[in-house]
Amino acid sequence: MRLRFSALIPVAFFALTAAGCGPEVVRGAHDPSIDAHALSTGLDKDDIQRALNETLNNLRAAPVMNEWRSTHPPPNVAIFPFQNSTSEHIDSMLDALLGEAETWLVESGTVQVISRERQTQMIREVEGQQNAVFNPQNAAKYGKQLGAKYFITGKVSGNDERSSDMRRVQYFLFLQVIDVETSAIKWQRKTYITKAIK
Repeated sequence: MRLRFSALIPVAFFALTAAGCGPEVVRGAHDPSIDAHALSTGLDKDDIQRALNETLNNLRAAPVMNEWRSTHPPPNVAIFPFQNSTSEHIDSMLDALLGEAETWLVESGTVQVISRERQTQMIREVEGQQNAVFNPQNAAKYGKQLGAKYFITGKVSGNDERSSDMRRVQYFLFLQVIDVETSAIKWQRKTYITKAIK
């Protein structure tokens, strides 16, 4: 009897596991509603895509974009790191935002986009190997050394509020196009994102 019972244990364990007693892993491609739910007050893919869609659609119709369309050869544009002025750990999402904006510019065919790997090297050369951190005050130096006519940069600031039964974080995404030679702001757009736990 003991032998039979012990022989049944692996079979029973397999049956319970197959029946789904543990958490289920689901692909977003199979269940699009997964991306619709916010899991925290941090920025997620949906937030980035909505903000960029609104912001880049505004850039598409801006005078500076029309200028780029009529310039031959196309001007060189560099996309520099965004400044995180929030209390949230969103640097990885800001990198994703930069990548999305870079892809959009490349696909627009209106400018030559300077690779971000080259920018990292240039920041090290300007700031020194000991401090290879992007400094917005030196952006014009980076642009000149990269041969960029314009650079796109921005920052995300936030307002974090709490009550006894709710927490709300309001993000403000600023995106701007700067003329390297004159430091003139050729285009700027602000987008809002609000997340809450209630």
